[in-house]
Formats: sequence, structure tokens, C-alpha cells
Amino acid sequence: MAEGLRERKKRRTRQHISDVATGLFLARGFDAVTIAEVAEAADVSVNTVYNYFPAKEDLFLDRSARLVDRLSRWVRGRDNGESAAAAVLRELRSEVEEMSPKVGLVPGIDKFMVVIEDAPSLKSRLWSVRHEALVHLEEALREEVGAAADDPMPTLMAGQINWVHETVMDVVRRDMIAGRDAGEVSREVLALLDEIEDLLSEKVLNYAPRTA
Repeated sequence: MAEGLRERKKRRTRQHISDVATGLFLARGFDAVTIAEVAEAADVSVNTVYNYFPAKEDLFLDRSARLVDRLSRWVRGRDNGESAAAAVLRELRSEVEEMSPKVGLVPGIDKFMVVIEDAPSLKSRLWSVRHEALVHLEEALREEVGAAADDPMPTLMAGQINWVHETVMDVVRRDMIAGRDAGEVSREVLALLDEIEDLLSEKVLNYAPRTA
């Protein structure tokens, strides 16, 4: 269905507010900027800001919803014969090799990451998003293998697969904040993914293969 004029206007307004807020946060820090200042800079009312972003954290992490189903989406979309862990490893390798913004390998992202590191409420929100992603991953695994509610295996496997993703994201964040070259970090993380795969047991690597 084509996007209507009203929907397009709302989307543009939301993006404008988010862009203005992000610019203020990058310049002054998250805690130093108020919602009223964001509204004034974006030339909208405070109520309008809250209509689009229920919490201040949503202004900076406005794309965090995409992270919630990231792992579960990869698992559900895995290739025929491919296991859940293999799908996640493949997708991560692809993003790291392409130096995708989705994995944090883009010049200038260190400024964005520093804002998060300096704001406890943002770090808490990001932790919550990551936990929700883990829950979604476990639910996806449980559905994909038809596991019973009391079967602990999807929980255990979700933890292992999530560890792979979290390790990569944490290493990238640490190195990019340190000001390292994205290309160098990409090459090192690709090697790290090989080491991570070697650490995973065959049981994890072969769990939940997609059947035709």
C-alpha cells in the first residue's frame, strides 16, 4: 500500500525531531539536553515531541526496535539445511565484511557510542533492548524446533547464540570508541568470528537446522 500524504508528513516530522535531537545530544551530551530544548530547536511543541517519542531515550535510540527482532529474524530466515547458529554467524560475517552501520563499523559512530557510554539511562535502555532480543531469539528457536514449554534447550541455545552477537558488538564498540580504523577493526573481527565459531560446540553449531 502506498504511503499517504498524512503518513508521509508524520514520518518526516518524526525523522526531523530525531535528527535535531541527535545533533544536540552529540554536541552537548544526552543528560545536558532537555526535551524542551529539543522541541524549540525542532520548531515543534513539547507535546509533539512526546507524541512521537514517549521517552527521552527514544529520541536517541529511535532505531532500537530493529535490534529486538534482529537475531530471531536471522534464525527464521536461515537457509535450507542451515542451523540457527550458522545463520547468525553468516549474517554477522556479512555485516562485518561490508563494514555495515548495523554492526557499528562506520566512521564517526564513535561519537554516537560515547554519548551512550556517558549516559546511564541510555545504557540501561540498550541493555533492555538486548534482553528483549534474547527473549525473541529464544521464542523463535522454541517455535522453529517445536520445543515444549519446559524444554530448557532453546533457552540454553539462545544464550550461546546471543553471546556470539554480543561479543562482536562489544568488541566493535570498544575499538571504534578508541578511534581505530573501521577497516582494521573489520578484518580483526572477521578473524575473531572464526575463533568464536571454533569455541562453539557441535551441539550448538548443529542446533535447529532448517528442513525442506
